[in-house]
Amino acid sequence: MSLACSAPTRIDLAGGTIDIWPLYLFHDGAVTVNTAISLRAYARIEPRSDGQVALVSLDTDRQVTREHWRALDGANELPLLSLLARHYRLESATLTTRGESPAGAGIAGSSALTIASCGALARWSHASTDADDLFQIAMNVECQAIRVPTGVQDYRPALYGGTAAVELRVDGIRRVAIEVDPQELQRRLVLAYTGAPRNSGTNNWDITKRHLDGDSRVFDCFERIRDTAAAMRTALERADWDEVGRQIDREWENRKLLAPGVTTPTIDALIARARGAGATAAKVCGAGGGGCLFCYAPPDRHPAIAAALTAGGARVLDFQIETDGLRVG
Repeated sequence: MSLACSAPTRIDLAGGTIDIWPLYLFHDGAVTVNTAISLRAYARIEPRSDGQVALVSLDTDRQVTREHWRALDGANELPLLSLLARHYRLESATLTTRGESPAGAGIAGSSALTIASCGALARWSHASTDADDLFQIAMNVECQAIRVPTGVQDYRPALYGGTAAVELRVDGIRRVAIEVDPQELQRRLVLAYTGAPRNSGTNNWDITKRHLDGDSRVFDCFERIRDTAAAMRTALERADWDEVGRQIDREWENRKLLAPGVTTPTIDALIARARGAGATAAKVCGAGGGGCLFCYAPPDRHPAIAAALTAGGARVLDFQIETDGLRVG
């Protein structure tokens, strides 16, 4: 009998990058705000009769097969899946994954895939499926695989779905759901893939290192990003849609100051096109440098914005705000 799991990706509305440990410890009241979307990552486990362990990534068309989980490590073509299968001691089974988001989209596709895989592997091996245990394993194993620090926010929308604030505190991480009408939020968002994958590891590590090295410019920028995320949370709670747009714009202006690679000429040109078509705000998803961007606008401007982005070479993605998180079966 096989076992299947899926988990949603997300749009980070405000407060990204500050969720990388230990950066948030230096900014009292740090918070991120995100919303899960219906572009999902999938993981399926099927039994084998030959006793071997096989890992299959349909997105990359790669496969790793070993006689035993002990032979799996992070040095092969599928390091993340190998390290997860090794941790959960997968035996005599095939783990197959795929994602609905474009490669390097910046909408936490790898985190969603990690949560989906952890959910499937934990259930298959009768290990703990407690949220804190899944978060810890997902964060640490993904860090081992990509070899740079990872943030903590992206695993929450993958597990829970919905729109939420993730409070980053000394005594722990806490997700607080934001009661917002998902259709009202969705009607104001246009999501598009720029056509170029981003390299979040490089951007995030450079920013993290500069922060820890005492770069006051980066520190002050994170202070403003924290304040923007807090204001975004309040605006969403009040359904103050004009203020939501203002805070997205403010977030993007501060985010561009973090590092030169956050924006590119292609991103700038696409955002200019979107604004010309009626967008009131826009920003890249994730660390920037490529991947996806989203635009915020009155609902009646969406067709014009989508057409402008398409004419600029971007691919507009169809999505819904996802209220469900990890699904099993």
